[in-house]
Amino acid sequence: MKIDKYPVVAITGGIGSGKSYVCRLFGERGIRVYDCDSAAKRLMQNSHHLQERLTHLIGPDTYIDGHLNKAAVASFMMQSDDNVKAVNAIVHPAVAEDFFESDYTWMETAILYDCGFDRYADIVIAVVAPIETRISRIMQRDGISREKALEWIAKQMDQKEVEQRSDHVVINDGIHDLASQIDRILTKIKE
Repeated sequence: MKIDKYPVVAITGGIGSGKSYVCRLFGERGIRVYDCDSAAKRLMQNSHHLQERLTHLIGPDTYIDGHLNKAAVASFMMQSDDNVKAVNAIVHPAVAEDFFESDYTWMETAILYDCGFDRYADIVIAVVAPIETRISRIMQRDGISREKALEWIAKQMDQKEVEQRSDHVVINDGIHDLASQIDRILTKIKE
């Protein structure tokens, strides 16, 4: 599916790693980054084809007055791993198609390896942070308990594995200088 878009660069990292912030820093350097999560939400809301398929899968209460019923989708997905896979099998290909129809060459996704989007990427940048930093960020951002934050982290691929499978790593711990790390990566990509 990689058509006339080289190199495709993917930025990934677990929840609370600060990848969206790092993407904003790339943006300040003129790099436009396609947000796969936002695109999935937009497509689920606006694509008639996705609406039909999701309604057929989940049921008639998937959309109420033309708006996605997030509670119904979440309830369906929490019932089983098979349900999660079924929803993802509808949404992920639509996001990939939307990315390749866009004029972006960089993407941001927390689940790069989980959803198989790594097959589209020529270069992968992992954003990592210490576990306690991630927990704190999630708790503050979403107003949830430590236990819930840990539960969300546990549902994603282990950060060490993400780091090992990636081409570049940005350490977003509040200590290492982000600007110099980003500039170094951009220099290597341009080489």
